[in-house]
Amino acid sequence: MGSQSNGSPASPLKFLIYGRTGWIGGLLGKLCEAQGIDYTYGSGRLESRETLIADLAAVNPSHVFNAAGVTGRPNVDWCESHKVETIRTNVVGTLTLADVCREKGLILINYATGCIFEYDSEHQLGSGVGFKEEDTPNFIGSFYSKTKAMVEELLKEYDNVCTLRVRMPISSDLTNPRNFITKISRYEKVVNIPNSMTILDELLPISIEMAKRNLTGIYNFTNPGCVSHNEVLEMYREYIDSSFTWKNFNLEEQAKVIVAPRSNNELDTTKLKTEFPELLSIKESLVKFVFEPNRKTPVAA
Repeated sequence: MGSQSNGSPASPLKFLIYGRTGWIGGLLGKLCEAQGIDYTYGSGRLESRETLIADLAAVNPSHVFNAAGVTGRPNVDWCESHKVETIRTNVVGTLTLADVCREKGLILINYATGCIFEYDSEHQLGSGVGFKEEDTPNFIGSFYSKTKAMVEELLKEYDNVCTLRVRMPISSDLTNPRNFITKISRYEKVVNIPNSMTILDELLPISIEMAKRNLTGIYNFTNPGCVSHNEVLEMYREYIDSSFTWKNFNLEEQAKVIVAPRSNNELDTTKLKTEFPELLSIKESLVKFVFEPNRKTPVAA
């Protein structure tokens, strides 16, 4: 399903991917292998323009993917005490890559974040009214989110960039410590707030298709609808560990054990769903791509 509409054959795909050691970057490489797409991982540093130019010259890609960035280990609280390092990669680096790609006439698929919004009076929790692509970010509680909102605003001026707002990513690999399910299943206590989330097993192949279609602009890159922490853990108990238990606490209690506040929101996925009508709702996608393939509990009669 290439982007050519005039009947001429699509030019061969060759992807240049940044973020080799990251979760999404690693999954992208596996997807390319499975689809028979030629790909190379970038060796340059995002903030080093010369190394990016050298990568583009050596690889001559059809598309560039940016899955590199600083999220902080073990979590975004790291960014609060490493602000310059966070700016260097998340702002300077991302803008440099977008700029170098634009000079070469290349589309950049940029995996960004939807954690730049929080529920407000016009987008109330449980209302079903989500933030749209054109809405102005209203969450700057964490330095990580602040840098991501800054760079998204600047990237709007780059007509070669496709910005994908990922949120609370989940995959079928329940051993991965970055997986939202794995994270909350190991927490001593969890909050219980409905949120938009991204099922990578369903959405990463869609991002490859977006590159093939040469789509640009901002997309809320989550499954339609919301799911709460408790709903996810109830599914975990149903499919994975019937003896699993957890405790909740509220946002005030959570604030005592984290450095920076966390974003909670629902994103409107009308734009993505219009382009990809087959996209499953968050709860359907969780069952199909995550819990059913990992089922350890017996199927109820």
